[in-house]
Amino acid sequence: MTDVAAAAERPAEARGRTLIEAAYAHLRNEIVDGTLEPGAKLRTEELRARYDVSGSTIREALTRLLGEALVTSEGQRGFRVAPASLEDFRDLTEVRKLIETEALRQAIAVGGETWEAGIVAAFYKLSKTEERLREDPAGASGEFEERNREFHRALTAACPSPWLHRLNALLYQQSERYRRLVISRRAIPRDVHAEHQGIFDATLARDADLAVKLAGEHIERSVTALQTLLAAREKEAAGG
Repeated sequence: MTDVAAAAERPAEARGRTLIEAAYAHLRNEIVDGTLEPGAKLRTEELRARYDVSGSTIREALTRLLGEALVTSEGQRGFRVAPASLEDFRDLTEVRKLIETEALRQAIAVGGETWEAGIVAAFYKLSKTEERLREDPAGASGEFEERNREFHRALTAACPSPWLHRLNALLYQQSERYRRLVISRRAIPRDVHAEHQGIFDATLARDADLAVKLAGEHIERSVTALQTLLAAREKEAAGG
């Protein structure tokens, strides 16, 4: 039973909101994992039939995704999956580096034992997933993305600025579909576990300068990976 179908069986007073949440989650996942490709037309009637929900439910879900910049509006012509490009990812990455590294620096300055324990727990779970990722890049990419998000969130959890947290979450979310693309295809030789280990060690050692440097380099490598992947695709398309 799908999430949308399960939601339809709940009590009437909660069903409407639950259906919207389920449709939103399903749509978002298919955009992030590439099932719905960048620029693809999102036809309300097709989605309504596909998820077996009302048109208003689909429109509400699409409006939420519009607010997250994962969907674009064409006025009276409907919605499309937001376009994706190397230029967009490069710009997104530069801004994310500014926000996330500042949040990390502030967290290192004020974080206590509870913060440290959260980092240790998140790193342990991430390390286990990275072992599976090496064996099955495509199959483990979804689990890796979840554990990776938890680790990055744990690193900055002690940051006292609510706005840095909000902006960091938005930027991380926007970069997720790009990262999934490069993680599952191993575009460049890369030891992601070693990158995370370095950030982990520097953070717990309270070496803010080193932790920030390593975190910035770690975030930047995904741009290099995407650039390499796109160049290989262009070469292949040209018959090279």
